[in-house]
Amino acid sequence: MTGSRPYETPHCCGSEMRDAAGTRSSMHTDSEAARELADRTRELMEEVVLPIERDLPPGATVSEGTVTELREAAREYGVYAPQVSGAYGGLGHDFRTVLPAFEAAGRSLLGPTAMRVAAPDEGNMHLLELVGTPLQKEEYLRPLVAGEMRSGFSMTEPTPGAGSDPTMIRTTAERDGDEWVIDGQKWWTTQGVEADLLIVLARTDSDAHPYEGCSLFLVPAEAPGVEVVRNIPHIGGGPRGTSHAEIRYDGVRVPEEHLLGTPNEGFTHVQQRLGPARLTHCMRYAGMARRALDIAVAYADERAAFGGTLAEKQQPRFEVAEARTRLRAARALVRETADRIANGEEARVDVSMSKLFTATVVNDVVDTAMQLVGGNAIARDLPLADFYTTARQFRFVDGADEVHKRVIAREAFAHPPTEELEPLTRYDER
Repeated sequence: MTGSRPYETPHCCGSEMRDAAGTRSSMHTDSEAARELADRTRELMEEVVLPIERDLPPGATVSEGTVTELREAAREYGVYAPQVSGAYGGLGHDFRTVLPAFEAAGRSLLGPTAMRVAAPDEGNMHLLELVGTPLQKEEYLRPLVAGEMRSGFSMTEPTPGAGSDPTMIRTTAERDGDEWVIDGQKWWTTQGVEADLLIVLARTDSDAHPYEGCSLFLVPAEAPGVEVVRNIPHIGGGPRGTSHAEIRYDGVRVPEEHLLGTPNEGFTHVQQRLGPARLTHCMRYAGMARRALDIAVAYADERAAFGGTLAEKQQPRFEVAEARTRLRAARALVRETADRIANGEEARVDVSMSKLFTATVVNDVVDTAMQLVGGNAIARDLPLADFYTTARQFRFVDGADEVHKRVIAREAFAHPPTEELEPLTRYDER
């Protein structure tokens, strides 16, 4: 195990890796450490996590006892919290090294929970380690890594507050002596009902530029004035039963030391969290999509109709071929973007491209798998129905498609190559 900080530059690269299904693929940029971690993760999935998942009654929520069992197994396999430094209970692998393991974990809706790499805790732990004070890390990061706490990221607000446009933040935090007083309303706070800790984005300087003047705060869920209004009814959730909460903050007081990071730099810190988190989401969902395709291939190979198996028909074979190709392209794009982040390069547009493309591919691949399996796909005997509803969220979780297209297009049109148009004939006004 290494002792390096998470998301630092990887020190070596390897020649190839096993993909989520266990076959060889040419991901030449994955280090030996990344391949070994992914191999152990696949073993955990195949030998422990998937058997438990398959034994769950359809639609059942996994018990906390089973979660504890899964996490103990992850520790035994040497894959628990690989992205967090050893000082706080993780394995200390850098960001680039953990990505293939995140993909392997994503094959099961229970995999990320078992390994402590599930959203939103994974992103919140990263943010705490990145900008938290030593006291904040001891009080909140360490128990989060250990699985003794759960957390929520409280940023999105109901209309007319902030959604895709974060400059519309209406929740405020005002200083009162050595305390901050938070007032506002949030929703779609993932895991907000279950959370012990809430990370809240609030406006702290009303006179600042719209993209400035906000700060992050660590708010204990039991603090006076924190009201969980409801768990918003929603699709997805899976066997972990994760909530999406509407929360009201009414005169919530937190001490000065609960300010997370630099005052008025909340947007900067949010991007520090969301960039890597978007890529880890991509890898988890890619693992899910690959398993969906594996299920469809197995089904098509067995299902006989119209004089032969479905696997013998050209259309299913071509659809599987295209799905595998697009998944490979998505995984390669994510890795290239992760390398740029690891090297300290500007990668905002690359992250948007990775998120936009992977979310689209994942949804298309899961939909293709559903179509190939047919009626059995909507039954809960297979995980495809859960994959379908869970994957659909990915096109707006961590930024809607349209937001990422806006980022990509803004760069594309920033400096049009006007010299390319010089040969064109123009109307002569003389």
